[in-house]
Amino acid sequence: MTDEVLREAMEALDGVERLDSRRQPNAPPGAPTPGQKWRRDAAVARELEPDPNYLYTGEVRAMDPYERFEWKKDGVQPAVFQKLKGGGYEVEGRLDLHRRTIEEARQEVYRFLAVSRGRGWRCVAILHGRGIRSATPARMKSYVAHWMRQAPEVIACSSAPPRQGGTGAVFVLLRKSAASREENRERYGG
Repeated sequence: MTDEVLREAMEALDGVERLDSRRQPNAPPGAPTPGQKWRRDAAVARELEPDPNYLYTGEVRAMDPYERFEWKKDGVQPAVFQKLKGGGYEVEGRLDLHRRTIEEARQEVYRFLAVSRGRGWRCVAILHGRGIRSATPARMKSYVAHWMRQAPEVIACSSAPPRQGGTGAVFVLLRKSAASREENRERYGG
């Protein structure tokens, strides 16, 4: 049976009318479809939930593509910081942010730091690039530098040594996990 024959047969029946497949029966014209209503409700719920990602995406201080970045929290021993700056720690995880938007990078850095902390990693590398050829040089680098100061799990960070990425990468030292601190107490006393 062709579509035309079926259409003529349906029109011949009394009280049969064509339904819009996207609309609920008996729904007023212009009413949202069930899918539209679900998407709208989901969007409103997302707006009401606070974003757990604390990393900032507003304006940050612009860095030079070749500027070295170094930062540590109070209490980090100078020898530990020197070892980080010299690439003396084993890098246990890497995150490459090349060709990412700032928002994509923000989400990935947040997840990466959480995963790294969960796995008990102490030193990780974030490859952000120098951004020499971008319209805004060192934009990603500037944001990563700002985010490292915001992250509570980060206790120190430094641009990588030249042979390990230089000013296009940052080595990040993460806070020890509770299990690791307890293991150190047992091993070294205290």
